[in-house]
Amino acid sequence: MLKQPLILASSSPRRKELLEELQIPIVISSSNVDESFDSSLSPEEIVMYLARKKVEAIYSNDKESFILGADTVVCLDGVILGKPRSREEAFQMLSQLSGKTHSVYTGVAIMANGICSTFYEKTDVLFWELTEEEIHDYLDTGEPFDKAGAYGIQGVGRILVKEMKGDYFTVVGLPISRTVRELKAKGFSMPY
Repeated sequence: MLKQPLILASSSPRRKELLEELQIPIVISSSNVDESFDSSLSPEEIVMYLARKKVEAIYSNDKESFILGADTVVCLDGVILGKPRSREEAFQMLSQLSGKTHSVYTGVAIMANGICSTFYEKTDVLFWELTEEEIHDYLDTGEPFDKAGAYGIQGVGRILVKEMKGDYFTVVGLPISRTVRELKAKGFSMPY
């Protein structure tokens, strides 16, 4: 059996919190990899590719641990919406999402015993029709600026969501139920 704890190749406070809530001991080891990708890839291929890059960067220095990496993208009408670089870009993204259904993809990579496996989950999210005032009020919270698609469903951004089909935690950034099952299947010992 490999050494514990789980190495999380991510600086995401949301992913860290989800794992800690399940009493999974983790060590953060952010990989700072280049997150560029081939634009011909599908959203599901992109998130699995980037999750794998993060895990492989950590694995090169730690070949004994379980390593977990993840990546999330928001996709609207075939266009990937990343993290906004400015208030104007965040406003534009939220305006585009207003009244429409978009898809959130989270890819997960798990490295154990030198073997990396990946999977992804997809959740469809429908936004309410938003007024400019509602968008500006949300931007004033400061929440949208480090989040794909310019919103965080686990925070104030939850008031933008009318309905959802799929796993809520995929939108948060880690499909935790499937992740736990995949970790167990690879031999990671859970605290319960």
